[in-house]
Amino acid sequence: MIDETLIASLGIEDADAEALLAEALGDRLNDGMESLLDERVEELSPGKLIKGKIIGFSGDDVVVEVGLKSEGLIPKEEFQNLSELKVGDSIDVLLESMEGEGGLISLSKRKADRQIAWQHIVDTTKEGDPVEGTCMRKIKGGLLVDIGVPVFLPASQVDVRRPGDVGDFIGRVVRAEILKIDEQRRNIVVSRRKLIEAERDAAKKKLLDKVNQGDLVVGTVKNIADFGAFVDLGGIDGLLHITDMSWGRVNHPSEIVKIGEKIEVKILNIDYDREKIALGLKQKETSPWEEIEAKYPVGCRVKGAVVNIMSYGAFVKIEEGIEGLVHISEMSWTRRVNHPSEIVEPGQEVEVVVLEIDKDKQEISLGMKQVEVNPWELVSEKYPAGTVIEGKVRNLANYGAFVEIEPGIDGLLHISDLSWTRKVAHPNEMLQKGQEVKCVILEVDQDKQRISLGLKQLTEDPWENAIPGAYQPGMVVRGKVTKITNFGVFVELEEDLEGLLHVSELADHKVENPQDVVKAGEEVDVKILRVDISDRKIGLSLKRAQWGDSSGGGDEHQFRGSDIPSRGGMDEHGSMGTDKISF
Repeated sequence: MIDETLIASLGIEDADAEALLAEALGDRLNDGMESLLDERVEELSPGKLIKGKIIGFSGDDVVVEVGLKSEGLIPKEEFQNLSELKVGDSIDVLLESMEGEGGLISLSKRKADRQIAWQHIVDTTKEGDPVEGTCMRKIKGGLLVDIGVPVFLPASQVDVRRPGDVGDFIGRVVRAEILKIDEQRRNIVVSRRKLIEAERDAAKKKLLDKVNQGDLVVGTVKNIADFGAFVDLGGIDGLLHITDMSWGRVNHPSEIVKIGEKIEVKILNIDYDREKIALGLKQKETSPWEEIEAKYPVGCRVKGAVVNIMSYGAFVKIEEGIEGLVHISEMSWTRRVNHPSEIVEPGQEVEVVVLEIDKDKQEISLGMKQVEVNPWELVSEKYPAGTVIEGKVRNLANYGAFVEIEPGIDGLLHISDLSWTRKVAHPNEMLQKGQEVKCVILEVDQDKQRISLGLKQLTEDPWENAIPGAYQPGMVVRGKVTKITNFGVFVELEEDLEGLLHVSELADHKVENPQDVVKAGEEVDVKILRVDISDRKIGLSLKRAQWGDSSGGGDEHQFRGSDIPSRGGMDEHGSMGTDKISF
């Protein structure tokens, strides 16, 4: 029945008109209801986010009604707070399909939450904003991070230095900066590295404005290398060099610090242009070198332990932070040391003498041999010049032989002191290594630690009496040709005694090649022209012996070299005038 007041207000009085109006109003009401139904049906199309009401629970599912007597089942695992759910609660769900099993529609709470979260991210954040989330799992190229929606964290953007395994971050809550938002693909890329760098730049500037050289600061050991450790001071890493870790010896930084350890260090230097800070740990304590000269004066004896051995010497630790070098030459007065390991070994305790201190360079020179009496101080007393000794030939050189007088004390037997008459080219012509030989002390030089020995000095010099008496100018003697040179011929008059037959004394004519006149090994008669005692030379003539000329002094007397006692030799050099030979 249509309201009479409404009809009266419209001025309608008869029954037919009333019927017509009622019919018209009914049609309009039907049209409105159909419009409302169409709108609701449009809301329930797949992919739409709609409101639903919990109407019950069925096994592992939650029964949700979304209108028009449409119901769906959602697995309980899609609800985060299942215990707090109750019948009548209104929830947001995503309609996946209108055709589910058993006449039920397909709904998803989880997808609805993701869509709501995505929209929230899009509405509240933009590229460059910081976000926080939990690293969920590794994916190709990086990590998946949950910030309400899954976002991609590339491996190159995980840290300032790319970690060895990004999987170590799984389960960790990280802060990152949004690099890119792709709404169409619903994809977000974030960078933890960029956020760290930005935060560190700000912290670095703040730190550099605040600290000064000499300040004590606390930092965390971030990384360790062979040359030192990097300490995070909160915005900038400072380098704690291995030489600044301890006054004592440090073989590797890991002996002093550990990664992650908090330590207090002293700022040694700040390079504002390069934004670098040098740190020191040992500088927190007074240097043991401050009072070194008073504590260890030169000449004092101290005990220490050998801590390192090099080819040139051994380092001895005499206290924490104080090490001195015992050079290889300061290890023994007499022993020939080829390597310090022949004398000492690591960890061995030794007594040393302080030889020199360089406080500025923090160096101490030490000596081991100075602890004992220098045997060379007694040599001049024990072996005065003229003393006859017997020793073993230890070594041979071109210029002579070294003879061991006593352990560690050698004397040099020079090649010129081997024989009065024999021309010796090398000591091995008369001596052998290891041979026992009797010598005489010629000179002792204590400062240079040298002893000169002589072998020929054990006998009388034949050039003083024997040779001048046996060989006189004018004599004709027989000898053997031993050596032929371009300037003349050497003739052996007896064992170890030679004379020079100059090329001009070979024949009356000019001789271009001495071998045209004599041959090596040939015996010849020669005339003595000159006996030079000071130069120890004898001049001979072949042509004068053949003349039978008595010039040159005295009557002619002919002798054979074999008839004269053994004497000595002469030099290779000489020249001759008309009537005499000059040597």
